[in-house]
Amino acid sequence: MFAVVQTGGKQYNVTENDVVRVERLEHAVGDKINLDVLLVSDGKKTIAGTPIVKTAEVTAEVVAHGKGDKIVVFKYKPKKNVRSKQGHRQPWTEIKIVSIKM
Repeated sequence: MFAVVQTGGKQYNVTENDVVRVERLEHAVGDKINLDVLLVSDGKKTIAGTPIVKTAEVTAEVVAHGKGDKIVVFKYKPKKNVRSKQGHRQPWTEIKIVSIKM
């Protein structure tokens, strides 16, 4: 059984016991959360939502929080001696899919 869930403006294809890194969620480690289900399938029957499936439920547990690798943003204008350097580390939350119910 698999489902397509949405969180943080992105969509993820998940099955039970998957560990997925998603955009930062404001939940403590160990909390159980319910995700919006866009599509769910058990191999024989597939249900697609408009936009979400009301009867389906995907439960996940927050495993960890962290930050991604540093991305260097460097801008310059040629022949003008204008340069700016900036770094960015995207925060993430790691969740484990506990159950998928149709």
